[in-house]
Amino acid sequence: MKNLRSLSLVALTAAVLTMSACGSGADTSSSPAAAGEQTSASEPAETGDTVKVGILHSQSGTMAMAEKPMIEAVQMAIDEINASGGVLGKQISYVSEDGASDAAIFAEKATKLLTKDNVATIFGCWTSASRKAVLPVVEGNNGLLWYPVQYEGLESSHNIMYTAPCPNQQAIPALDYIMENIKPKSGGTVKIFLFGSDYVYPRTTNTIIKAMQPDYGFEIVGEEYIPLGYTDCSTVITKIQQSGADIIVNTINGDSNVSFFKQYRDAGLKPEDIQVMSFSAYEEDIRGMGPEYSDGTLFAWNYFQSIDTPESKEFTDKFQTLYGSDKVTGDPVVNAYEGVYLWKKAVEAANSFDVEEVIKVCESGSVEAETPEGVVSIASGDTHHCLQKVFIGVADKDGQIQSVWETQDRVEPDPWLKSYTWAESAGLGS
Repeated sequence: MKNLRSLSLVALTAAVLTMSACGSGADTSSSPAAAGEQTSASEPAETGDTVKVGILHSQSGTMAMAEKPMIEAVQMAIDEINASGGVLGKQISYVSEDGASDAAIFAEKATKLLTKDNVATIFGCWTSASRKAVLPVVEGNNGLLWYPVQYEGLESSHNIMYTAPCPNQQAIPALDYIMENIKPKSGGTVKIFLFGSDYVYPRTTNTIIKAMQPDYGFEIVGEEYIPLGYTDCSTVITKIQQSGADIIVNTINGDSNVSFFKQYRDAGLKPEDIQVMSFSAYEEDIRGMGPEYSDGTLFAWNYFQSIDTPESKEFTDKFQTLYGSDKVTGDPVVNAYEGVYLWKKAVEAANSFDVEEVIKVCESGSVEAETPEGVVSIASGDTHHCLQKVFIGVADKDGQIQSVWETQDRVEPDPWLKSYTWAESAGLGS
């Protein structure tokens, strides 16, 4: 098995893994087709006419608001596949576990899913802390995780498929957009304030941004972090106001985004004063805070609910019919949904649920699926990332994000930043 290559975050990852796991909060369930069944600890993934998969997301804690729609999207995909005949003639049942916004609990639940429930694959995780906690579990038990959220890159694992973007498919194009479209208030160079949650993804993404600085010529006028779930952003906002920043690069995750955007507005700030470019907030966060707080701010993703295609509209209509007319979708929701279909396609191409056979097919470059964002394919080779189109959007008064810029084609993944000389100079490459 291929060894994981990663940035020097060993100490941080070790700290994540040794966090205390308190309370289960798990919701073990099956798909509606098999409602009410309890999963036997000794039952294999394939039993008769069913195959079992795992869903591992936060149903409680600070990340629950962002992750619950992803659970619904995975369940929706499973139900659709079951209604169309299943996978290799088998219906999909699922075991859903609550990671509780705690990396150690994510690791515990992943272990249960693989060693007791014996699932064929897992769909889940949001934060990089949760993914890094689950990674040694799936590698050690030869499981397969489908990870659906943009992240900091500098990683590739034999046992993870990354359906969301790495930095060259989100953060780096967003900085390109900033340099071309944000005009410094005081003349000279663009002044950027880095503000994020205090864990792996924001800190590593900001390390990458700082490595870009010599080539791009922007000025970083501040860098601050708050714990996940933290709600008092007032001190940092004061620092931002005093910094002379033209734009805030926001890598806050979870419901802290609601607090940040509200306090940003309460401080009298508007996008024309200090713009915000968000990498981890999406339509669900806007729904949680109210569109008046995000109106006019920028977001970098690979899909917006507002994208005007038949596939996108059909997906949103189905999602709202199932879960409520006030529900919204967005990039993480679509990535969670399409991960199920990519797994289905890979299983069918391999004619097997065996993890190694599925991975081999994924690495061939032949696996693609029709999704709400169009045809999505897994890049050939061992990076296990998908090709991604990049969008920059501006939030409107209705809580939607309207695209103002996009790449012409889908961008090949470069998780190790091998194509950037500034990354090599900063020691960020593999």
